[in-house]
Formats: sequence, C-alpha cells, structure tokens
Amino acid sequence: MSRIEELFASLGERGEKGLVVYLTAGDPDAGSSLSYLRAAADGGADILELGIPFSDPMADGPTIQAASRRALGNGMTVGAAISLLSKFRKTHSTPVVIFGYYNPFLRYGIPAFCRDSRAAGADGALVVDLPLEESGEMTPDLRREGLDWIPLASPTSGEGRIRRSVAEGSGFLYLISVTGITGARKALPPGMAAWTRKVKALSPLPVAVGFGISTPSMARAATRHADAAVVGSACVRVVETHGASGKGPEALRRFVRSLKTGMR
Repeated sequence: MSRIEELFASLGERGEKGLVVYLTAGDPDAGSSLSYLRAAADGGADILELGIPFSDPMADGPTIQAASRRALGNGMTVGAAISLLSKFRKTHSTPVVIFGYYNPFLRYGIPAFCRDSRAAGADGALVVDLPLEESGEMTPDLRREGLDWIPLASPTSGEGRIRRSVAEGSGFLYLISVTGITGARKALPPGMAAWTRKVKALSPLPVAVGFGISTPSMARAATRHADAAVVGSACVRVVETHGASGKGPEALRRFVRSLKTGMR
C-alpha cells in the first residue's frame, strides 16, 4: 500500500474524515513556505498538496493566482519545490501530493520529475490540465516510481468517465464541487450531497471534495458522503495575510486545527 492508501485505511478504521490542505510552493518565499507546510501538518492536515506555481493557472481563482505570482517572483521552480519537499520530509511524514499543471513538469522532463519527486518524499501527483485521454504521458513513469496518480472528476463528468478515471488512478479521487475555478465560497453548491453520493458509489478510491471549502462547517458538510475535504484558497489566504511574518505559520496551524476539529 502507498502512504496515501495507508492513511485512508487508518482514517476509516478510526471513523474519521481526512483533511487535505493545499499550499503554493515558494509563497511568500522559500523559507517561509517551509514553515507554513510544517504548520499545516502540525495543525492536523492529513495530506498536503504542494502547488507548483505556474504563470497560467487556469483552474485557480484570484487567491491562488496571486500566490503563484508571488512564488514565481521569488524564483520558485519545479526543482526548487522538490527541494522544499525534501526539507519538509526531514521533519514530517505527512503524505504529500505534488499539484500543478503539465507544462512545468514537461519542461522539467517527466521521467526526471517523477524520479526526483519520489526521491524527495512525494507520494503522488495531480496534474490539473492533463486529461484522462492523455494521462499516459505521465502514468507509466509515476507508477515506475511508486507514486499515486490522483484522478479528477467534476460535475460535468459522466459515469463512464468517472469509472475510467478511478480505474486509471490511485490514492484518492479529487472531486471538484463546482463548474468553475478555485476560491473560498460561503456555501457548498446545491445538490453537492447527492452528487457526492453518486460519485462515491462509483469509486473504489476514497473521495476527497474540493474547490470552495473555507470553513469547518463546510468541511464537515462536504465530508458527509465523502472521505476527505480539500481546503486550498482559505489556507493560502492566511499566507497572503501574514506573509513572512513569524506569526503566520502559527495562524495557519490554528486555522487548520479548527478545520480538522470541526469535521468531527
């Protein structure tokens, strides 16, 4: 079993839901980014998504777009993000999924990216803009290195596509809650519960619901029929608010703790 599979098995045995936290590598700078990653893990994040900044993050809203600009402005690259993960792994065993867009990985070189990510301690990869039909561009190298390929499903995905996605993927299924971009919202979309139940019935993989979740109550509602909630923009906003301030990581730790506690 992969570390992600072991995590969900352990959560299931305890009757507990998982919390996935997204942060952008290199935001607000490399040193502070490492502190925020550690703080999120210390706050109770079960899985971390380490976002690779990209100049055209088409699936992301203003908060993560701004984080990508800050990180790129500070010189963050795929290689630097892998190095950041390696430093994180010296102190924490929390599963980490590298999250990003295909272009930077292709530029780095797919075999090298998979090899170096695994060596640094990554557990999986999620590539937002690489469709199921083109996943063969990465999955052989990911599997060779023992990395999970995290599939995606959206409200426009049909049953057949969901079945093919989970058959191709591993780790967990990332279920997008809206037909739109990322960003903290005040409520989950109508029909989310029914949609999650439907997808859960189709997926042998654990299901993690993301996009828009920003409060403990929303995380709890999202996991009523799912195995985990993904919180991204709301966590990145904490980084944006505090920047390199020494108080920022502690503020994130408290926020993540409130999310995890509120899901029980």
